[in-house]
Amino acid sequence: MSGDLHRGPDEVLLGFTTALRAAGVAVTHDRAAAFLEACTHVGLADAGAVRTAGRSTLCGGPADLHRFDGVFEAYFDHRAGLPRPRAATPGAPTLTSLPETDADGAGQGEESDPVRARASDAEVLRHRDVATLSAGEKQRLAAQLARLRFRPPRRRTARHDRWHRGQVDARATVRASLRRLGEPAPIAYRRRGTRPRRVVLLVDVSGSMSGYADALLRVAHRLTHVPDARVETFTVGTRLTHLTRALSVRDPERALVAAGETVPDWSGGTRLGESLQVFLDRWGRRGLARGAVVVVLSDGWERGDPTLLAEQVRRLRRIAHRVVWVNPHRGKAGYEPVQGGVVAVLPHVDDFLAGHSLATYSELCEVLSRA
Repeated sequence: MSGDLHRGPDEVLLGFTTALRAAGVAVTHDRAAAFLEACTHVGLADAGAVRTAGRSTLCGGPADLHRFDGVFEAYFDHRAGLPRPRAATPGAPTLTSLPETDADGAGQGEESDPVRARASDAEVLRHRDVATLSAGEKQRLAAQLARLRFRPPRRRTARHDRWHRGQVDARATVRASLRRLGEPAPIAYRRRGTRPRRVVLLVDVSGSMSGYADALLRVAHRLTHVPDARVETFTVGTRLTHLTRALSVRDPERALVAAGETVPDWSGGTRLGESLQVFLDRWGRRGLARGAVVVVLSDGWERGDPTLLAEQVRRLRRIAHRVVWVNPHRGKAGYEPVQGGVVAVLPHVDDFLAGHSLATYSELCEVLSRA
């Protein structure tokens, strides 16, 4: 690895993190510090070890790895030149426009004419990855997320309600007969009552989830304001933050601004195991997660010990009614759950869902309604 002789090693490495940040990788201060610490252990003489240390500490997702490789070769290899062309990224789907009016001779040769159809813009947007949307498309997505359909899950209670069939209510039947001075009265029936089941959302706001955090918080805001719903929202990153009060504001834009002012570790590192441990110690004992449907929205890029994360999810599974894990990369082509955090938690979750588009968020609402 050829470095600049007039600058110190730390300055060269920090310059590389700046170039990487300019290329679109969300390099935070703690990631840069972790990169410098890793380089002190592996040494600067081995370029391959430095490259591996950088990929492990600076990249927050699979998309960052391609950018990292390009910037690394351009920054440290003078023979490669500046910059190298990057592989083409998939663009927006091409639409085939329909004719405004039927052409002359319509109906002739129907068997040989190809069938042309165009999906509506709303349908195309429904299946797009929210991390790749433009500002205008995100604004349209926000309007659709505000109309997301959600039926709160319900649980049975010990109390009974009057009903037109079911179990005979002997007390009510006798009281009705006494009001008629002993004359026979219509038989009263009852059934077990129900009440909404609590839903707890744990939204990962670390750097690797920065492209999805806005959409996920909008989903949380929508679920919070559905009538009769009992939804609690927390953010997890390097610490745990209770966000229900901030999202209680009716206007979604003002609610997101309040959430941004409340969360101190936005686009930071990922300590899922430690954050879940704090949640269970502080809120699990108070019954917030007991009998609830707990939804963890994270890509599972755990920087801590995966064993600790697995232990906390196993504790969560014992007290919760259902544990749902939503991964934004789950629905993408070629995805395999090989991340250490995901491998550790999969044996302890009930549902492992995708969470990268409006369609997947609708599927999440259906799963929650059936819980």
